[in-house]
Formats: sequence, C-alpha cells, structure tokens
Amino acid sequence: MYFVYILLCEDDSLYTGYSNNPQKRFLDHKNGKGGKYTKSHKPIKQIYLEKLSSKSDALKREAQIKSWTRFKKIKVLKLDLLK
Repeated sequence: MYFVYILLCEDDSLYTGYSNNPQKRFLDHKNGKGGKYTKSHKPIKQIYLEKLSSKSDALKREAQIKSWTRFKKIKVLKLDLLK
C-alpha cells in the first residue's frame, strides 16, 4: 500500500510526496530528513492523504497532482489550509 500526501508548510506553501508510511515520512520532513524543499519550508501538518494500490500508481498520482496549480489542488482535493 502506498500513499500520496500533501503537507502544508509554515510559509503556506504546499508540498506533495508519496510514501508507504506517510506518518513516518511526515516526521522525517519535520526533522529535516525529508526532501530538500521541506528543509527550507518547514511542514506544519499533513492536509491530504490518498491511498493507492501500488508504488507505480502513487508515483503517477503524485506527478499528476504536482502538475496542478495551487488553486486546482485546493479546489479538486478540497484541501483545508487552516493552521
């Protein structure tokens, strides 16, 4: 089982990633061990989580979501940006 997730960062930016353990991955991001982006844009909470059946499906979905504008992500995924 794999997941695509979106994190809300301190500067109100959004970070999209995938993992087979999203809770651990979120902690990695918070502790500076995640992606390069989240080292300088500190994540404050996970605002989206989608379960997918395979790594391939998760990578495809991640790429699709990353290609969207911020507005489209918020609208289509019904993201709650309240801190």
